[in-house]
Amino acid sequence: MANTKSAIKAARKAVRLTTRNKGVHTRLKTLHKSLDAAIKAGDAAVTKAAASLYVSAMDKATKSGVVHKNAASRAKAHVAKFVFAK
Repeated sequence: MANTKSAIKAARKAVRLTTRNKGVHTRLKTLHKSLDAAIKAGDAAVTKAAASLYVSAMDKATKSGVVHKNAASRAKAHVAKFVFAK
């Protein structure tokens, strides 16, 4: 249990941020699954659209500090391999 005023506030903040982070991670996982399904289907237009949504969501998650910038860069590079595959 938090003893000081600042620790109590930090505990409240941690709960709020954890909830936000879980939501963002869930959305990223859902978008990644839809991207995988589009890749397996083999439709280039659908794959490109799904990749665009995933990359956009990853950039937003990076900007808000949910995902580390290097992890986002790595994920976007993996997506680009499939989108630009010949």
